[in-house]
Amino acid sequence: MANIKIAFIGAGSVRYTLTLISDLCKIKELKDSFVSLMDIDEERLEAVYKLSKRLNNELSSSLTIEKTKNLQEALDGSSYVINTALARGEGHEDGYIQYEIMREVGEKHGYYRGIDSQEFNMVSDYYTIGGFNQLKMSLDIARAVEKYSPNAYLLQTANPVFEITQLVLRKTKAKIIGFCHGYGGVFDVIHTLGLEPDKVEWQVAGVNHGIWLNRFLYEGKDAYPLLDKWIEEKSSEWEPKNPWDVQLSPASIDMYRFYGMLPIGDTPRNGSWKYHYNLETKKKWYGKFGGIDNEVERPKFYESLRAIKRTLIDLSKREDLKLSQIFPEVEREKLSGEQHIPFIDAIENNKKKRLILNILNNGIISDIPKDVVVEVPVWVDREGIHPEDIYPDLTPRIKKFFLTPRIMRMEFALEAFITGDRKVLEEILIRDPRTKSYEQVKTVIDEILNLPFNREMKEHYR
Repeated sequence: MANIKIAFIGAGSVRYTLTLISDLCKIKELKDSFVSLMDIDEERLEAVYKLSKRLNNELSSSLTIEKTKNLQEALDGSSYVINTALARGEGHEDGYIQYEIMREVGEKHGYYRGIDSQEFNMVSDYYTIGGFNQLKMSLDIARAVEKYSPNAYLLQTANPVFEITQLVLRKTKAKIIGFCHGYGGVFDVIHTLGLEPDKVEWQVAGVNHGIWLNRFLYEGKDAYPLLDKWIEEKSSEWEPKNPWDVQLSPASIDMYRFYGMLPIGDTPRNGSWKYHYNLETKKKWYGKFGGIDNEVERPKFYESLRAIKRTLIDLSKREDLKLSQIFPEVEREKLSGEQHIPFIDAIENNKKKRLILNILNNGIISDIPKDVVVEVPVWVDREGIHPEDIYPDLTPRIKKFFLTPRIMRMEFALEAFITGDRKVLEEILIRDPRTKSYEQVKTVIDEILNLPFNREMKEHYR
């Protein structure tokens, strides 16, 4: 039995924390773990604490669970730190609200979906230019990990995973690894094509929210012709089941035809402006909802998150209901599909597992700088993380026309954050196709910096 401490930072992300606690309870070798739930929001922290203890009992597990608002207390003695925290600026209880306000400012000045919606970075909660609060908080957490639990693995979960993981690796010695579940789009492809999963061999590679199906074999043979056949015969019948369902959308197929490999998971959302000029364009390429990254569906999603949190907070106060009545996945035997607990299980119990993680490239993907974080398949065991050989290689178009400009956006964002040079922020927007003048750039940055919750950001870029 593993006798370890796992710290959840930003544990008030109630649904996500409960999902991981549920996974933890379902692995017998981890059932004796010590869990520290840390959040600065007292109401959410109390709710997730009560619900986690009930979940522990309902699943007949033997976790020891504590709650704390003190970061050092949570980190002391931890072997694993799961960071799901979303920064919220001064005067705001909901981190998403501040980003919606910044998006509205951006749109007022001609930047549809805000200044952070950039080519190859279209995911609506992936804030890089305007994400000072999130980047700073994440770096502060990493420095605290470095100080109070220097041997712990830091499992970075909150976005922007690419920029945060990269920043922390460059500025600290924390053992950070980026986690994302977007690779699961592979299974959508397998299901849609009617393939038997056990007979499929696959591999994905790229950067976070920019990964590609480089290896796709069925019964040992190239499976891309099966995809081509589906595109020719059935793609015209495709309709999204929900706003998140974009894996085999017209945008995804269009990107496949241009780049030579299928974009996976969140990657179809991160194409060029061709797919994103306005809501009508988004609906053309992503179906009737227009994807999740638009002015209709994203606010609905945020409101659903708030409703779920309110429901769970209310549930935490009632002893007459079982969690499974509104959270049915807790009674399923299989794990959620999130990779955090399997990662811990692999390290602690030497169970060799294949995961898709964000780690330093170090030559894993050719022609990409070694010091850049990439998202690739790895095998994890007690000895650590062992990347797979990427074969076949990503196409030249993926590397030159997608990954290289996406990496450059990351470098711009980190250069601005690290130096505090406002001119870097300006330079990013000057290159934006929505920009019509330098005055437009200066005005939108001024207004964003003058928002009350961006006071520290304004000082940083003074």
